[in-house]
Amino acid sequence: MGDKFEEISPKYVKERLDKGENLSIIDVREPQEIAEGKIPDAKSIPLGELLTRLKDVDQDKEHIMVCRSGNRSGLASEWLSDRGYKVKNMTGGMLKWNDEE
Repeated sequence: MGDKFEEISPKYVKERLDKGENLSIIDVREPQEIAEGKIPDAKSIPLGELLTRLKDVDQDKEHIMVCRSGNRSGLASEWLSDRGYKVKNMTGGMLKWNDEE
């Protein structure tokens, strides 16, 4: 285990989206949290379902993991990177994303 994934700031994610990049963003929050707002086009896979839904995560793409504050997405990033996925954890999560708006 360990940090085999990179961290990415919400500001940088936003800049890449504004440039029209097609990013794979996976939001690991619960549905009731996502109902309060999410990054456009982010895929919802609650953390508790992630390991049973690996078929929904393309191993050939890089994924940006998102949650409320960055903790759950950090755990998700660790789980996926341990399985050979290319992932980045969005630091500060949606709390920081909303600060950037």
